[in-house]
Amino acid sequence: MIIKSAKDEIQNYLVDASNTKGFCEAVYIPENVDEVIEVLKEANSKKLSVTVSGNRTGLTGACVPKGGIVLSTEKLNRFLDLDIKEKSLLLEPGILLSDLKNEVESKDLFYPPDPTELNCFIGGTIATNASGARTFKYGPTRNYVEELEIVLPEGELIHLKRSENIADGFNLTLTTDSYKKIELTLPDYEMPKTKNASGYYCKRNMDAVDLFIGSEGTLGVITKIGLKLLFKPKNIISCVVFFNSENDALNFLTEVRDESYRTRSENRINSIDATALEFFDHNALEFLLADYPNIPGSAQAAIWFEQEYEGEEDLYLELWLSLINKHNGNEEDVWIALDEKEKRSLKQFRHAISENVNEYISRNNFRKLGTDVAVPDEKFITFYYSTKKLVESEQIDYVTYGHFGNSHIHLNMLPKTDEEFEKGQKLYKQICLSAIRSGGTFSAEHGVGKNKTDLLIEMYGMENIDKMKALKKKLDPNYILGVGNIFKST
Repeated sequence: MIIKSAKDEIQNYLVDASNTKGFCEAVYIPENVDEVIEVLKEANSKKLSVTVSGNRTGLTGACVPKGGIVLSTEKLNRFLDLDIKEKSLLLEPGILLSDLKNEVESKDLFYPPDPTELNCFIGGTIATNASGARTFKYGPTRNYVEELEIVLPEGELIHLKRSENIADGFNLTLTTDSYKKIELTLPDYEMPKTKNASGYYCKRNMDAVDLFIGSEGTLGVITKIGLKLLFKPKNIISCVVFFNSENDALNFLTEVRDESYRTRSENRINSIDATALEFFDHNALEFLLADYPNIPGSAQAAIWFEQEYEGEEDLYLELWLSLINKHNGNEEDVWIALDEKEKRSLKQFRHAISENVNEYISRNNFRKLGTDVAVPDEKFITFYYSTKKLVESEQIDYVTYGHFGNSHIHLNMLPKTDEEFEKGQKLYKQICLSAIRSGGTFSAEHGVGKNKTDLLIEMYGMENIDKMKALKKKLDPNYILGVGNIFKST
């Protein structure tokens, strides 16, 4: 095990991609599960707080310590077993998502979850139930986790396989490898029906595996992961469409979304069925112009979509072009990928906006003010316009983009002064509260971390927060793990 305590050695462990900053006594870097158990047993005996750290690409401060020690998973980075026939992968949490994708795709297999930041650790994506553009078709990380090995805060080891441990209503029993039984009462709150990554995933008759997915390093340390894979899609259309009217772009997106839902529910073939459906407003396009000077000057919005297909490509292109023309898309300026290199280039175009925003906030030393809200589909367009109007009323620069197929908006404010940042914080809260009141969520994919705990109270109420705390207390009696994540105290 590697232990670091010198100030210059631990600085990188004290900040995440949102520019949230912290402090700690030391960083522990175990190389196997036995060393993880050793760290947690010692910390538990001393009642010393432990913050689990992956590759620190998160945006909520969850991996940023506020004292105690950091447990980094960077050396738990082995591929353990790839079963091509069963389409399954067993691995440790410190594997980069990019390396995972390269490994399975070289075998013509496919792991659908695709967070924008490919340098994240797979363990971090499970801790936050990460999603991404392909969530529109394939759903979040949760849908692909079949097995977890977890070290609980007292040092007990537990192995969970999907479908082998199901709650009886809201009562769940966990049995550790030493045969210790832990009786849990699951909170009975109702989660929003939108895409959501806020608080513990709890529902009647749920699978025990799902409790730990999205628990943000508060219930245990994940040391081994079993994933479900799919066959790699053979054919993909990838395209960016520009619109001279934002309203046209949103109408196009709405029709594509609804057509895709119908295709799936009715098992249609040779039909519109977007894998990804992403939006960029005019400000986002302006923000990207230096890197992409071929963005049309008249464009007020853009949509990036992908569709997998079998059969004749021309048939699908005709379907898409018909919708593009119907909604006044700029057919002459459409960017369409004709080979793998161009497909990667279009995906990088989507990722570039997030990278540019993160670079801006880091350069100006502000904490990120980017929404992660989602609302029900039927309320989405009204919510979108009201959100933009609210920020524009305060004359703060912003860019809007995101997973609009899932009615999920990333509006990032770009303050230039401390005064604008303070205004932005108030606007951010207003937007999140509006999403909650609309039946949605303040965090669709990034989680709660340390920066959004007050919003979780607004979403679920203190009575339900207390139920979450009671659940954690059963697994973590001394309250050492992930202190400050999801909720502030016991």
